[in-house]
Amino acid sequence: MPAWLGQAAVVIGVIVLAVLLGVMVWTLAREVSRRRVRGRMPPRQVSRTASAEEVVAALDAGLIDLSDADLDPRRAVIACWLRLEQAAAAAGTPRKATDTSTDLVTRLLGEHNVSGDVLASFADVYREARYATHAVDERMREQARAALQRLRAELTAGVRP
Repeated sequence: MPAWLGQAAVVIGVIVLAVLLGVMVWTLAREVSRRRVRGRMPPRQVSRTASAEEVVAALDAGLIDLSDADLDPRRAVIACWLRLEQAAAAAGTPRKATDTSTDLVTRLLGEHNVSGDVLASFADVYREARYATHAVDERMREQARAALQRLRAELTAGVRP
């Protein structure tokens, strides 16, 4: 075996070792830097409760969408639910990693003591509109409208479940 082959193996080994050591030092320095930056970040804003007026405004906008006969019933129902999700997010309702959209809206409306059966009826219509393979018809639009009107009535009257 030639002598230069042994020397080449040692040089290659030293280079690989130096690269690995450099990557480890760079990774460690980056992690320390991230921890320092995270420590200086301002505290998270405390979530606030959406006012009943904000939720009622979202419901009113949904009722307007549902009244538009030119808008596809499936899209109108889904848009109403998404508007409630947006109201929840705007109000700072905390979203957990395992939350479904129903969980988020339930937490938002739970802050206002809306009865569960009213919310469940609207959630059922939303899920059917969102995931059904069949056509969404005017019957579902009317079910969604009735559920939103009941939600609005409870919110504005302060009815407890």
